[in-house]
Amino acid sequence: MDIRYSKSAEESERFGTQGIRDAFLVQDLLRDATVRWTYVQDDRMLIGGCTPVSRVPLSADASLIGEGNLLERRELGVFNLGGPGVVEVGSQQFAVEPTDMLYVGRTGEPLFISSADPKNPARLYLVSTPAHRDCPTRLVRAADAETLELGSPETCNRRTLRKFIFPGGAESCQLVMGFTTLHQGSAWNTMPCHTHLRRMETYLYFNIADDAAVFHFMGRPDNTRHIVVRNEEAIISPPWSIHCGAGTAAYSFVWAMAGENQEFTDMDHVAMSELA
Repeated sequence: MDIRYSKSAEESERFGTQGIRDAFLVQDLLRDATVRWTYVQDDRMLIGGCTPVSRVPLSADASLIGEGNLLERRELGVFNLGGPGVVEVGSQQFAVEPTDMLYVGRTGEPLFISSADPKNPARLYLVSTPAHRDCPTRLVRAADAETLELGSPETCNRRTLRKFIFPGGAESCQLVMGFTTLHQGSAWNTMPCHTHLRRMETYLYFNIADDAAVFHFMGRPDNTRHIVVRNEEAIISPPWSIHCGAGTAAYSFVWAMAGENQEFTDMDHVAMSELA
């Protein structure tokens, strides 16, 4: 279990390149068949990943959840970046196809993940947040997600955003989750940028070519930093930080939020003139 302690803006502004990477970049989430968790103390979010070639139990460190089940006091979003996957929640089985997303509400049932074809394994990205009420488990196919077309070619930020776990989609206690794909010829995501002091966010960047990279920008609007991100690496974005990025080629990213509310438009927009 990798634990990332909360960092203030003042502390973060004293970090060099490696310090910023150590605090906010998460690597190797989907490296192998072992479930790898990172515990983010901002809003107590868990992010993890696994590439299962057999039936793998889904659990977390006992120091975090005690002797109970992972989701006794938590909820979970599962996004599939690989081949067809299977998520078992007690006696229920959910076939999670590529770019589908499964929401699992609070439960004491045992959890397992696997691949439909071990030769073409699923690559399952996992996001879990605390939950204080029960919500129904629901599988949302990519074709059924609420879709928004944003940006334009003229501003190099044309992108398609898909919302899966949110009010109006899969109901949750506090988790909000979806993914965004940049169109060919566009580079910028979430630009113009914003902060949201009432929520933190994580990004998992994917579909980045081996010879490409994304430059993720963070920090207070008047004192920004960047992190070079490779394929299937994640970024922790604290509530005080902007979050946007520019890629050397088109890419996608999974976004997940937790905090005081689930209002997608609850953003503190930052004017271009305020960035430094």
